[in-house]
Amino acid sequence: MKIFDTLSGTEKELDTSNSVRIYLCGVTVYDESHIGHARTIIVFDTLRRFLEHQGIKVKFIQNFTDVDDKIINRARAENVPSDKISSKYIASYFEGFDSLHVKRADMYPKATEHISDMIDLIKTLIDKQFAYVSKNGVYFSVSKFHDYGKLSKKKTDELISGARVEVDETKKDPLDFALWKFASDEPVWQSPWGPGRPGWHIECSAMSLKYLGSDFEIHGGGRDLIFPHHENEIAQSESCSGKNFAKIWMHVGMVTINGEKMSKSLGNTKSVDFVLKKWGANVIRLFCLSGHYSKPIDYSEELLRETITKWRQVENCYYELILSDNGQASNDDAKIVDEAIKETKTEFEDALNSDFNTPLAANAFFKLVKVINQLAASERLVTSISSQLLPALDWMLDILGLKVLQITEEEKKKINGLIERRNLLRSQKKFQDADAIRDEISRMGVVLIDHKKKTLWMKQERIGDEG
Repeated sequence: MKIFDTLSGTEKELDTSNSVRIYLCGVTVYDESHIGHARTIIVFDTLRRFLEHQGIKVKFIQNFTDVDDKIINRARAENVPSDKISSKYIASYFEGFDSLHVKRADMYPKATEHISDMIDLIKTLIDKQFAYVSKNGVYFSVSKFHDYGKLSKKKTDELISGARVEVDETKKDPLDFALWKFASDEPVWQSPWGPGRPGWHIECSAMSLKYLGSDFEIHGGGRDLIFPHHENEIAQSESCSGKNFAKIWMHVGMVTINGEKMSKSLGNTKSVDFVLKKWGANVIRLFCLSGHYSKPIDYSEELLRETITKWRQVENCYYELILSDNGQASNDDAKIVDEAIKETKTEFEDALNSDFNTPLAANAFFKLVKVINQLAASERLVTSISSQLLPALDWMLDILGLKVLQITEEEKKKINGLIERRNLLRSQKKFQDADAIRDEISRMGVVLIDHKKKTLWMKQERIGDEG
């Protein structure tokens, strides 16, 4: 498997010889997570699922930034402790991302639980003369790390103080960044240099090095984190350990809204809760995987409505498979199915192995869906070939993190009874009564699929945009 590495600017082969260690920069928990966060997390969730389906062991760490000026400011505005704000939005995070079928990480370390690890790292940087104490805090000396800018391709002499860097006259150099900020107001922690709070960048270095060690396989996040966050992580981590920090830097493109950057100031953010209620988990996952992960994608309602139609095709084919009739397929159909499975599985795997090309993988998936629905429409879908197709479809569904609604035996018995009654009424030309039964079935979230000789059904995910 090859993945584009932001640092080298080339596709690099992922080392899967032992296990794949992934550190993903998580969310700052001062507000609801939004569709931009969702895209990054869904991309990495799908990557993890694919690797695990290849029999590769994955250690997946995703942090929570639970100490930050935004959290503190929100706490002050609401007159509550800052940990109440972070706890509220961590709970909201899990509710939203569990609903998006995102597998839980192996660990979700919080910044506030790793203050001592950060202090130890800062001590080492001071001892190695990569950091110094000033009137306002402890700073990393950028000029001491000669490779600074290697990730973002920014040259230090071109970086202007104040453009992306906080102005502080007590710093030796305007590019130096805070490792520890002195403070007296809560939340505050004791340190050898005085009471205060950690800088943003130091937390990810401390937690990734603690749980994954140096030179781990993938460090990920959104493209907006390349500079300064990931650039500063590299500088402080490699200065401390003297070793390479991460083998591959994998960055996910932003989600725009009608071509504009998503931001709270523009009032155009789409929260995870909002998009789940409007579109449903499967449509959102397909949308987030519809463009190459490294490129931006635009939140387009037209595209999302088209995705609903595609998802309905998936639901249809799934229920056609599980409710197919007993019977033996013709030799021609058996050959068509065998070739379709081999071809689409190969295309699917090749796409994901080639810089994790999820749009091409989705094309292969929908190609298999189309084959299934064509066989069903022509009354040629029988159990002997359904038993071959269903495992292939389930395999792709699980990697993409898509879930077709399942039905209980009790629901199945009730639905089949209503369908038998409806068919009887139709044979008696009591169409009004038959339509009333169809409406009753529809209220259960079940849609009927009328064939020439039979009526099948499928349970559909309720999608708010459809009313």
